[in-house]
Amino acid sequence: MAATGAADKAKPMAGVLVLDCATFIAGPTCATLLGEFGAEVIKVELPGTGCPLRKFGTMTEVGASLPWLSESRNKKSLTLDLRTPGGADILKRLAAQSHILIENFQPGTMEGWGLGWEDLKAVNPALVMVRITAYGQTGPYRDRPGFGRIANAFGGISYLAGDPDRPPVTPGSATLPDYMSGLYGALGAMMALRVAERTGEGQVVDLGLYESIFRILDELAPAYAYNGTVRERMGPGTVNVCPHSHYPTADGKWIAIACTNDKIFARLAALMGHPELAGEGKWGKTADRLAARSEVDAFVADWTARYTAAELLEMCEGGQVPCGRLLSIAEIFEDPQYAARGNIARMAHAVLGEVAVPNVVPRLMGTPGEIESLGPELGADTDAILEDLLGLGAEERAALKAKGAI
Repeated sequence: MAATGAADKAKPMAGVLVLDCATFIAGPTCATLLGEFGAEVIKVELPGTGCPLRKFGTMTEVGASLPWLSESRNKKSLTLDLRTPGGADILKRLAAQSHILIENFQPGTMEGWGLGWEDLKAVNPALVMVRITAYGQTGPYRDRPGFGRIANAFGGISYLAGDPDRPPVTPGSATLPDYMSGLYGALGAMMALRVAERTGEGQVVDLGLYESIFRILDELAPAYAYNGTVRERMGPGTVNVCPHSHYPTADGKWIAIACTNDKIFARLAALMGHPELAGEGKWGKTADRLAARSEVDAFVADWTARYTAAELLEMCEGGQVPCGRLLSIAEIFEDPQYAARGNIARMAHAVLGEVAVPNVVPRLMGTPGEIESLGPELGADTDAILEDLLGLGAEERAALKAKGAI
């Protein structure tokens, strides 16, 4: 996303140095978001093997996966074995110059290498340390391993996903908690950075993968505490409003219709040719429709099945009824709204040619973010980083390499 009309303006995170010591998706996403808006991000990877994300997902002929190329955008790669004294010493020296360090090892791992919060704070009191783990740094489950699927399950969203008479399913993507936690991690890092800039005191941003899922479960927690309600699986429906689901079309597609209040239902009823159902009619009030959910959904589905998706979209748009297609990724690539917003960035790669990746979000009109490069080759920037930031000459770097530190 080019900084059109703002090329001379610094990006919001310009001047911020980030050490990304994390692996897979959650922690690295946090760093990626900061890098898209101007932070200098150094990706710290194990010599020889690199971050596991390099081999996760669809592989390409350059030996790196598509997730790596997309999610490690705008980063420099530094190989460093933190388990060695030399590697740990290098990280400390880099941390002394950095603003944010991100890691997602199991609790206690960094401490075992002499790189825990107390160790890093000693060399840089203003450092912000983002720590994303399965369950956070505290609590009886702190030492348990976990990935996004486990966070979906423990966070409460998997229980809600699927049809009532079938087993729970993955809610959209097993990586949802990783991306959500990356977002919350970046938000926490920026807030902590403001404090550090004001007071000179850094702090830890502590986040469990499951917490980002639990946070988005709307009224689930207060409803249970208030009246003991345990929400069950409802398929494509939702608990508080109806009709609010997915409905078939005459051309074999699906549309989503959202009637979040009585006024919108009245518009839909008029479109269906039955205005008498709304207002003082039998389904005019939300409570009436919820009590007859199956009947209402069946009535709407019978109506949508008579028209094509395009016809339904045109009618609903004209009648001010929220409606949208359920798009496959192939349809997303052809959709004019995605094109108009530039939601798909097409990046040039020396070997692969054009690589399509999701573009930067959010959209800042004055100082927009930008994708400057795809995920780097392993260790591509090791020499430059060590020489430019730490002043290490060729002999010193060779000695570190001989010891397996880089």
